[in-house]
Amino acid sequence: MIILASNSEIRKTLLTNAGVSFSVRPSQLNEEQEKKTAENLSTLELAAHLAKSKALSMSADHPAELIIAADQTLEFEKQSLTKAKSIEEARQQLRMLRGKTHKLHAAVTCAKGNATTFETIETAELHMRDFSDLFLDQYLATQGAQLLQTLGCYKLEMAGIQLFSAIVGNYFAILGLPLLPLLTHLRQTGDLEQ
Repeated sequence: MIILASNSEIRKTLLTNAGVSFSVRPSQLNEEQEKKTAENLSTLELAAHLAKSKALSMSADHPAELIIAADQTLEFEKQSLTKAKSIEEARQQLRMLRGKTHKLHAAVTCAKGNATTFETIETAELHMRDFSDLFLDQYLATQGAQLLQTLGCYKLEMAGIQLFSAIVGNYFAILGLPLLPLLTHLRQTGDLEQ
């Protein structure tokens, strides 16, 4: 049995659409506490660390199951940005990112029997276009509180795509799950048909 240690709707959708059978048990790892213990890590390393910590934490409680855990970080000018806590904070973040490039680092870790069986991380570069304040106001008004659930205050699979002029990287990594290498691993372990 496969357990997805995440309550992310997009990760659930990606795995379901790919034909993976799994159950959902969100990780109970205290991410804020974990981030404090990993404060010397780069933004890229932090994504990998959090995914691994979630997978191993869940594997300790379910050692016979294959655990899939993922995390994503946003790097902008060598700083890590977190999810906005309000629409006004979302406005500030989007103004800061406007006309510039940022990176999304998406990590996935699999664990079984309290041991890591697979780890990978992918990075995408996203260039936000220099949109107008009027566009920003309309975007915030139509997208609303759902923007507070995502890094960068956008959902690329929805209206958030209109914020960008160029994207370099794997689409699935941008959505928060390096899906292709994960599926390869699941086929190699026999959890998916060859």
